[in-house]
Amino acid sequence: MGDTDPTGPVMDRDEVDRALARLGAEHEAIETSLLALQDHAGRRLLEGARLTGVTAERWKSTEAAITLLWTYFDAYTDALRTAREIRSRRRWSSREDLVELTELLRGECVTVAGSAAVTANAPTLHGEQQGRLTERYSLAGLVDRMNALYASSLDVVVAADAVWSALPARIDLLAAELQRTRKLAHSVGVRPGEHPAGDDLERITRTLTKLREEVVSDPLAFWQPAEGSSAPGGGKPDTTVYDREARALEDVRREIDAVLTVRQDAEKRIVRLRDLLTRADRTLAEARTARGEVLAKIAATEVPVVSGPPTVLQEQLATAAEYRRQAQWHRLSPLLESLEQKAEDELLRARESLTAVTAPLAVRAELRGRLDAYKAKVARHGLAEDPLLIERYEKARRMLWSAPCDLRAAEQAVLRYQQAAAELLGSAPRVPGQAGPEDRRGSVRRMSDEGEAAT
Repeated sequence: MGDTDPTGPVMDRDEVDRALARLGAEHEAIETSLLALQDHAGRRLLEGARLTGVTAERWKSTEAAITLLWTYFDAYTDALRTAREIRSRRRWSSREDLVELTELLRGECVTVAGSAAVTANAPTLHGEQQGRLTERYSLAGLVDRMNALYASSLDVVVAADAVWSALPARIDLLAAELQRTRKLAHSVGVRPGEHPAGDDLERITRTLTKLREEVVSDPLAFWQPAEGSSAPGGGKPDTTVYDREARALEDVRREIDAVLTVRQDAEKRIVRLRDLLTRADRTLAEARTARGEVLAKIAATEVPVVSGPPTVLQEQLATAAEYRRQAQWHRLSPLLESLEQKAEDELLRARESLTAVTAPLAVRAELRGRLDAYKAKVARHGLAEDPLLIERYEKARRMLWSAPCDLRAAEQAVLRYQQAAAELLGSAPRVPGQAGPEDRRGSVRRMSDEGEAAT
């Protein structure tokens, strides 16, 4: 819409003709704008919607403003028609005609009757007072008034239409995705009251339902005007709530994906857990058998007690298998994670028990090996028939091969045999093809070192 020229002295014929041409163009532009506003999709939606809140209040005012716009436009049309009729009386207008035209085109000669009731909720211009039975405007003032009413009315219509065009469709798409997610969640046991993700789905559903109702009935409550912009419809829809719920739904989808992964791998994980616990039980059984053997064959030693397999892990494994049969994947996931760690710890404990129980047998085997190694070394040096060595060897052998075996006494017997062999090897004469005294001393040192390393 355009602006008229300010008022001035009596207009000549050329000024009148130019003013009428300008006013005619403005009239056409105003009519086009009003018809476009009348046919605007947002206005039709506002007329047919059940509005609440901010939108209901502003639309009530806007409806009154649109009605007043047409009233002003009709008055403007009548004044323009009158001016054209006066100008068309004669080809060369008289001074009286020019005075009348000047008053009509520049003065406050347009009267709008009965507009006070209509403008009760409409915006005012330049501080004009409301409540008057008639209002008088110049054509320029009337155009300014229509411009202001048109801008405020178009702002409401465009804003509401923008929100309705953007948010409900996006909410519907998110709601459809929500429904698919709910079905998938239900199939894997993610239900309200049983899993936090199920509760989140219920909350998101309620929030989206309420959000859509509010957007449809009060779209202007979800409109963010652009800062510093005076153009009608300057701004964007407020998607804060929508974006928050979309992020929450994405978090739920990730949780359900994790549960689906558990469902796919559950059987393998349960089989592996069963194998771990079986190996732990077998190891503990072996440790208990070995403990009985140790107690029968080894004397004067402490053998640790072997505990039985923990029944709680077998019970939890049975619970995990039941969860899998009932498709309660959300419960199975944390239980499997806990069981896997406990089963690994149980197998490690069983192996440590077996190692601790069989330690005396390992010591006895080491002493036996050391004794036979010294005997072979002595024989290579031609001292196998020495009476002292034979006596000490037989004594150590009886201790190591008798049951129960006193490990402490047997170890001392082996050491005594080692010492006697070292002394004889150090003083024995040189035999052709055998090492000399110095070499024998080196051999003794090596044998002693080997004995210590074996120990």
